[in-house]
Amino acid sequence: MSVAKRAVLVTAADLAPEALHLLKDFEIVFTGLAPQEEDILALIKRHDPAGIIVRYGKITSGIIQAAPSLKVISKHGSGIDTIDVSAAQAKGIAVCAATGVNASAVAEHAIALILACAKSVTRMNLRMHAGYWDKASHKSMELAGRTLGLIGLGAIGGRVAQIAHAMGMHVIGRDPYAKKIPDSVKEVSLDEIWHDSDIISLHCPLTDDNKNLVNQDTLDRSKPGVIIVNTARGGLIDEGALLSAVQSGHVFAAGLDSFQQEPPPADHPFLGEENILLSPHIGGVTRDAYVNMGLAAVRNLLSHLN
Repeated sequence: MSVAKRAVLVTAADLAPEALHLLKDFEIVFTGLAPQEEDILALIKRHDPAGIIVRYGKITSGIIQAAPSLKVISKHGSGIDTIDVSAAQAKGIAVCAATGVNASAVAEHAIALILACAKSVTRMNLRMHAGYWDKASHKSMELAGRTLGLIGLGAIGGRVAQIAHAMGMHVIGRDPYAKKIPDSVKEVSLDEIWHDSDIISLHCPLTDDNKNLVNQDTLDRSKPGVIIVNTARGGLIDEGALLSAVQSGHVFAAGLDSFQQEPPPADHPFLGEENILLSPHIGGVTRDAYVNMGLAAVRNLLSHLN
């Protein structure tokens, strides 16, 4: 008599084939692209998974309590703020993340947003397509010699620092948890980052302590004409305060890859604001990262199930 395979729930519609191959001895259950709590609960009741790979949606306390055989929750990415870690720990369930796997992808996206903001890339593109030739009137920001302030100096922030340094930028940063500060970064206080930076880029996890880190007060303390870039978590920014600062001109431009609500509502005030560049939380979504994150998430999961 054959033994039933243990189930692994994937909160997505797909996983890299290379990663799926490692799970050949398990029953794989996909939730679909945008799973809600009730969808995940229904699948857990039906399949009783031993592990969950989290790509989209939230893993709440209710989901964790409803899964009697659950041993491990593995994030397909680096941020675990969508998982109720306390509830998992209370049941002895391991929580792990594919830390650093998509660092190059996210760092490159942050640099792309910095460049697009500084050089007005999207606005110039739209103007050209509309038949305008703004060479005589346009002035962009030159990045060489400017100060880049990094909040978070882990794998992603460190890679951004390396690229910015190669571009001739002066890089300052703050990360009280970093094991090693890159040689190209001058470690400073948060106050100095707000006061001295021409561009501020966020690369820290979202915690209870740093929610709305970018707010009216910190923006008021920043340089006039500062650029704000966020490829980390949307909750790090008070969106109303940022919008006001962009509209007043105090913030020259913002490049955002994450938002407090994802996807943002159709009437979100950022939409249509030409000095706020938007991307749908895809900084870490490259062909390479898709495979590597899938492999890392599965290997983390198997290390606890085997």
